[in-house]
Amino acid sequence: MIRQVLLVDDDAAVREALGQTLELHDFSPVTAGSFVEAKDRIASDFAGVIVSDIRMPGRDGFHLLDYAREADPDLPVILLTGEGDIPMAVRAMSRGAFGFLEKPCSPKELTAVVERALTVRGMVLENRRMKAQLEASDPAARMIFGRSPQVETLRAQVRVAGRAGTEALVLGAPGSGVSKVAEVIHLSSLLSKGPFVKRAAAGLDRAGLDIAWEAAQGGALFLDELGQLPEDTQVALSDALERGGARLIAGTTQDLRRAVDEGRLSADIYYRLEVCQARIPSLAERPEDIPVLFGHYVAQAAEQAGIEAPRITPEHEAGLMAQEWPGNARSLMSAAMRFVLGMPDELSQAKDLGLAEQMAQVERSLLAASLGRHNGRASEAAKALKLPRKTMYDKLAKYGLKPEAFKRD
Repeated sequence: MIRQVLLVDDDAAVREALGQTLELHDFSPVTAGSFVEAKDRIASDFAGVIVSDIRMPGRDGFHLLDYAREADPDLPVILLTGEGDIPMAVRAMSRGAFGFLEKPCSPKELTAVVERALTVRGMVLENRRMKAQLEASDPAARMIFGRSPQVETLRAQVRVAGRAGTEALVLGAPGSGVSKVAEVIHLSSLLSKGPFVKRAAAGLDRAGLDIAWEAAQGGALFLDELGQLPEDTQVALSDALERGGARLIAGTTQDLRRAVDEGRLSADIYYRLEVCQARIPSLAERPEDIPVLFGHYVAQAAEQAGIEAPRITPEHEAGLMAQEWPGNARSLMSAAMRFVLGMPDELSQAKDLGLAEQMAQVERSLLAASLGRHNGRASEAAKALKLPRKTMYDKLAKYGLKPEAFKRD
């Protein structure tokens, strides 16, 4: 295994001496005389560690440390100084340095700290590799976002439902993403290569169900809001389940047990589904997941709008967590879109604006989104919005929007 060390020092003699020491101890040094020379090698996939002098002309070791931590917070950086400055050592460690050595350091000191750093680096990269492999083959980890114990339980339920291959029921509050979780169950199953057919149960007649069941052969049929399936169609569904060939995954935001007790839902269908369930926790149950979900939705909305995602401050995240989200993921998604487009994302903000001001917010957002989608080309954005070019430029000036700010490489 290549034990790579990026060695950065502006003193050629020191650089050569340290490099020889590392080579004698079976490390593989790559030397650089400055931050500018070294920076192209500093990346999240760099398999080694960094040893850098602090005092260098231009960009010093602290700048290199900050740059490395931005590229990869887990990339070990060992800093060297010839001044024996204790406050500088404290500053280095507080900013995330893996280690700190005073020059001239002994070969034993240098190689010991480099050895520890490489061991840590190897473990980090191995864990990432294993996690990437797991997520690549685990739709629940890849598609269900959050870090709370509640969402971990949901992922576990989804994996069990996927492997079981039986009929399954997904329960969740309105806006919680019932159909998405149902699809993840399908993708986690042995039938994942087969079709995933979605239908609303409300108003679905026998003929429509038969067509959907045939289309789902070799895969799964998802029926949303199963409790609203007409009684006659329930009989057809029971017949279809007996015939087999496809798997039923049902979704509901209502209490199906009550629907059975009231005679609105077939007990046979309900008990088939009851065996394997996945319940989506509401955002009120897992507020720590709100920043994770919001960040994902912001990135998604920015990509759709063709504009750069705005920075989400810790204060904004705290404000999101303090709010109630009765619409769950759906309402959080809408808030993310408004955030990306620069529209007020809280009713408390919007209510203080008059109608003209609110309309101006919307107009500015639409202009920005159109510029983003057309890579900053104002003339094309104007055509898409059906605006004369002069009117477009007048509005851009009014709102302080510069087309060049929306250009992407």
